[in-house]
Amino acid sequence: MTLGALSDIRIIDLTQMLAGPYGTMMLADHGAEVIKVEPPKTGDMTRPGGPFHEGDEQRTHGGYFQSVNRNKKSVVLDLKTEEGKAALKALVKDADAVTENFRVGVMDKLGLNYEVLKEINPKLVYGTLRGFGDPRTGKSPYAEWPAFDVVAQAMGGIMGITGPDPETPTKIGPGVGDIVPGMMLAFGVLMGIHHARRTGEGQFVDVSMVDSILAVCERMVYQHSIQDKVARPEGNGHPFICPFGMFPAKDGFVTIAAPSQDFFDILCDLLGAPHLKADERFSNPADRGRLKQDLIVELSAVTSSFTKKELQDRLGGKIPFGPVMQMDEVAADPHFAIREMVVPVEQPGCERETRIAGVPIKLTATPGGVRTRGPFLGEHTEDILRDVGVSEEQIELIRMKLEI
Repeated sequence: MTLGALSDIRIIDLTQMLAGPYGTMMLADHGAEVIKVEPPKTGDMTRPGGPFHEGDEQRTHGGYFQSVNRNKKSVVLDLKTEEGKAALKALVKDADAVTENFRVGVMDKLGLNYEVLKEINPKLVYGTLRGFGDPRTGKSPYAEWPAFDVVAQAMGGIMGITGPDPETPTKIGPGVGDIVPGMMLAFGVLMGIHHARRTGEGQFVDVSMVDSILAVCERMVYQHSIQDKVARPEGNGHPFICPFGMFPAKDGFVTIAAPSQDFFDILCDLLGAPHLKADERFSNPADRGRLKQDLIVELSAVTSSFTKKELQDRLGGKIPFGPVMQMDEVAADPHFAIREMVVPVEQPGCERETRIAGVPIKLTATPGGVRTRGPFLGEHTEDILRDVGVSEEQIELIRMKLEI
């Protein structure tokens, strides 16, 4: 059994923060050798950001950094120096891909852009992730704008269709404006590598954060085209069908999706709510969708008389149902333990381990996994530079200048 389907891939990763590192984390989780190239002294901007365990005096591996930089190696290079540039070029020579998420033009000014690096390695896949994409594939009027998650959520449309009512757009909790583009970057890089190995031809892979979020919001695009409708926040329900959404319990909330006639009848029977089943207003799926606000009010009055556990015992496995879980409930739930979705990693500076999210894509012959903690800043610099043929004299020069 091979550990990781991507164990024959090498990625030179210049990305920082969340979006790019999340994408390269996905590749590293499945065996790719991801060499994280970081600037001297500070490294990735998430390194000092925490949160840290109480009593962790070392403070080199905050939760943010650990979560998305597991399974990676760290090389420190100052790309503003000739030595640093030469070392990066040596790394690129036999790499499958380079990834970066700098603002437009940064790598051009350093003399390390795709056009330069592909002369060294014609098979190179050069993956970029920027707020509004790279001018090489279509220059946005916002190309020079910096962007973070919240900007991508706002301009990509997902915030405008999320919220408790049509007048209150709401940010999605997790950083989907970063994470979804990171996933797209991983997919794009793998496509590029697949093509390069077939043809010997590398290419430029461009992912826009805003474009990625719009792609996730596909329904609002065709609604506007076909119905001339501007989608608005729908609260915790569905715009067309009901019941399909979140409902109150005594001690929290649950989700129920029972729009079909069979599921609706089962729901009413299991909840002891014959009056809903007999109500002519709700006699078929079309009427339930049309009168969804009335149905939500009446069904909520029923569900709110039960605890989440009571509802789970009645509905779990019978219809599409799930309790709304907080992280303490997730951590205690057997599903996530069995599926290895909350996993420990070594925590430098602390005897206590840190638990992070596991790997959701399960492969039977070539399983991925969380194998190593995030690297110390520059932990692998000398070994990797030797491996790619950088001379001992140059390594010593780099070491002295970087004070590593």
